[in-house]
Amino acid sequence: MFAQHEHDMAAMLPMWTASFAAQAFVSANLQERKFQDVHQIEVPNWFMVGAMRGVHGGTLMVHSMFSLEPFTLRKLGSAQVFQTGETYQGLPLIDYQHPHDLVGAAGLSYQWPAMGGTRTRVEADLVGAPALGPEPFMHRPSAEANPTAPLGHHHLDSTHITHGVVTAALTHGEVTVEASAFHGREPDEDRVKIEFGPIDSYSARVSWERGHWQGQVSGGHLKFPDKTEFTDIDRFTASLGYSGTWCRRPLDALVAVGVNREPHLEVTSPAWLAEATWHLTARDLTYARGEVVDQDILTAGGYDPPDFFQPHVLSRVGALTIGYERQIAHSSAGHLGVGGDATVYDTPANLLDAYGHPFSVHLYLRYRFAGK
Repeated sequence: MFAQHEHDMAAMLPMWTASFAAQAFVSANLQERKFQDVHQIEVPNWFMVGAMRGVHGGTLMVHSMFSLEPFTLRKLGSAQVFQTGETYQGLPLIDYQHPHDLVGAAGLSYQWPAMGGTRTRVEADLVGAPALGPEPFMHRPSAEANPTAPLGHHHLDSTHITHGVVTAALTHGEVTVEASAFHGREPDEDRVKIEFGPIDSYSARVSWERGHWQGQVSGGHLKFPDKTEFTDIDRFTASLGYSGTWCRRPLDALVAVGVNREPHLEVTSPAWLAEATWHLTARDLTYARGEVVDQDILTAGGYDPPDFFQPHVLSRVGALTIGYERQIAHSSAGHLGVGGDATVYDTPANLLDAYGHPFSVHLYLRYRFAGK
């Protein structure tokens, strides 16, 4: 989201102001686990194009995000122990993070000042993010150099690519209140097309910013998000972020919790996350992520009819990642860094026979660019 002073400046400008940002990894992904080791080269990536201008005393913004992952990742996705969410060949994806869609965002919004210092915003997206959850992991400063999606992605921020979203928001001082209506079904396995559907889901979020701190609480009702499960999901999230310094060096950190509840099946699964990125020097950074997540690995995708109850076997898994990156080149064309991380996992008793004690390693080159 653009900063407040940028909104005010754009409202006074009759011309368009454009912005562009991009990030791409070339990563060696090494997954060591009991039943199958996976070693692969992959290229997670995204790029964003935006523009804004002043219109009738307000600010009109056009935003878009794209990813070439449908072509740079395997259709199965990126191997990741204990990851779940979405499908491959009609079956639930397990131990893989799915590729993101070619079109990750496409929409426009208009913001204008109202009475008493309040600002009003309306937004409509062919593809966008409803008011639910913290900022998506690939855009969070606390996860900027981490090439891997959180295990709690589908508890916290998986709705960042939603096909069909309308949002209204009010901002007064430090507090923003938002409400969204959207199509609740997750994208299908065709990562290139946009799947339109009925506006059948809703969410609301209250967020605030004060100094170096940001926080949000949100909740939503998602209509049949998973095509392998004939059930709705209620999702609740809360997060607290910090963007400042520690020992006089830049630090970005986030703690978050997300809870998925299937009211029809009376199944509740929580996810806890803590992550941070600390810039040791102008060229060196280190990052960490810790998670505890209840995942449905053993009984995922039951194709349950609406009036049929199938108990789900949840597995509480843990993961701890430590990583480091060194910037090796910097110019007006962008930044290039080399880095790597290692992850160890806490395997629950009901998965020990299948998984043992896995670990994973990523070694990568990262390119990033941001400019106007």
